[in-house]
Amino acid sequence: MRSLRLILSNPRYFGPAWVFASLNILFGTWAIYIPSVKEDLGINKATLGIAIFFLSLGVFTIFPVASKIINKIGVGRATSVGIVLCCIAALFPLIAPGFIGLAIALFVFGATNGFTDISMNTLVTEIEKEDKQKFMSASHGFFSLGGVLAGLGSFLIPVLNNRGLHMLLAVLLVLLVNFIFYKKYHNVVAAPIEKEAFRFKNFKPLMLLGVVSFVVMGSEGAIVDWSGLFLKEVSLAPEAIWGAGFLGFQVFMTLGRFLGDSISSRIGSIKIVALGSLLSVVGYLLVLTTDMYLAIAGFALTGLGFSVIVPELFRIGGNVKGVESSQGVAFIAGTGYSGFLVGPVILGFIAEQFSLSLSFITLMICSVAVLGATFLLKRKKSV
Repeated sequence: MRSLRLILSNPRYFGPAWVFASLNILFGTWAIYIPSVKEDLGINKATLGIAIFFLSLGVFTIFPVASKIINKIGVGRATSVGIVLCCIAALFPLIAPGFIGLAIALFVFGATNGFTDISMNTLVTEIEKEDKQKFMSASHGFFSLGGVLAGLGSFLIPVLNNRGLHMLLAVLLVLLVNFIFYKKYHNVVAAPIEKEAFRFKNFKPLMLLGVVSFVVMGSEGAIVDWSGLFLKEVSLAPEAIWGAGFLGFQVFMTLGRFLGDSISSRIGSIKIVALGSLLSVVGYLLVLTTDMYLAIAGFALTGLGFSVIVPELFRIGGNVKGVESSQGVAFIAGTGYSGFLVGPVILGFIAEQFSLSLSFITLMICSVAVLGATFLLKRKKSV
């Protein structure tokens, strides 16, 4: 909890951490309306998967140029610009009149999200280097906290009865707090490094981490996108708690990330990834019972399992020798969001052709694969 106290006691750290929260407040507000958007537009699961594919495609498209823009204008300035663009883009997916409009809106929303994601992770990496403080995991905890706030916002659905207005309120909250704190990080720039010609060996240490990022971030995105539909269509939950799986996932992910920096220091990176993947497997088993309450508990346990894996990957990616921090972060983010890119489409077609339960069985198998990868990594390290 030391890193959490650091963030809460110093505006220099709270400012970047709130950007993490902001991103998930906006994304989570979109996510809780996915079932109603699907119904109102009259599209099936496979078509919804294609629409979500465009969101991931927007994220993935920005990666090749993001690090160049960040290095050119400065990582602090890039982060503040990115969050403003996200706020603008977030307003359109929930008011799209049809599938094409939804796909375009999600592409733009994805691109602004991807740019801000790389900017904010690079920003925290640079501040960690400069101040000799660790708060990456806790910053990702604030990302999860943003999801908690978005999940709690699901209780406003029957009150507002207007998803466009709901998103507008979320945007105003995000902009207000960022306006207060953005000056604390606006002028941060990446520390200069010894430039080297591109060599594959520089990225070689990141390859296995990239595979893990692909699976974990893809699975995380799938839970965000499909948990509401699972509770609605498989567990037959009432409308008032369709967002409960997403909320439980985010609450326990937040808790795990606030504890993550100290746990990682105590047991090491490989063990924390193994522990996280094991917890996620157990969580998926609970989800697959299809019992409403066990499924919600399963989503929560999966969130706890995934909580500390991705922050660890970003920290490592931003500190590879001979690679600019923005490039390392972009590599981890790129492989991770590749999971977002292909995951929703594959899972959408599996759900449509077979069942939503089979989609979650697939996700569980992916978590088992991550657990297996940690044993391989441990064996390599010991050789």
